[in-house]
Amino acid sequence: MYIQKYAVTRRSVRRYKKEDIPLNDLMYILDVARYAPSGGNRQPWRFLLVSSPEKKKEIREICEEIERKFYNRAPREFVEWAASRNITWRKPHLTEAPVLILVFGRRGTPYWIESVWLMIGYLLLAAEEKGYATLTYTPSDTRWANSMFNVPEEYRLQTIIPIGKPDEAPSDPGRLPLKEIVFVEEWGNKLIQ
Repeated sequence: MYIQKYAVTRRSVRRYKKEDIPLNDLMYILDVARYAPSGGNRQPWRFLLVSSPEKKKEIREICEEIERKFYNRAPREFVEWAASRNITWRKPHLTEAPVLILVFGRRGTPYWIESVWLMIGYLLLAAEEKGYATLTYTPSDTRWANSMFNVPEEYRLQTIIPIGKPDEAPSDPGRLPLKEIVFVEEWGNKLIQ
């Protein structure tokens, strides 16, 4: 029930209060995340914390340029879907959040993408436990991050996680009921009728 509580209450947030995050809280969140399972226990993740207003502004400018290009070529259905949720190419959360956690994965290690994303799930729940809001923002092009932060080439940025106290009350997007997503022995054979 303990973990379920945080899994049920966690929401993606795009507006953050300008309150600092104590380093102890950040270290707790990252410490929890590092216990996630990984292929061959290789732990292919690395974290880069960014709180400098200048660096966050630079990240935002790069990401918004990438997003503008993406939105220009994205299918109309996607753009309409995003607009219905007030999501655009503008990314103010990248400068509003007190801290950005850039999550990098080491390419070439067994199941590196799957491992990194399992760890991200741990990180999100640990942040929720501590009362912080998060968002997994995944720019469509991440190559810029390696040169900007002197990251070795074998690592790739997987997501940017703004973290802070929420400055909005996010709506509940809802979840599919179990009877629609659980099958037994064969696809379509529902566990729950």
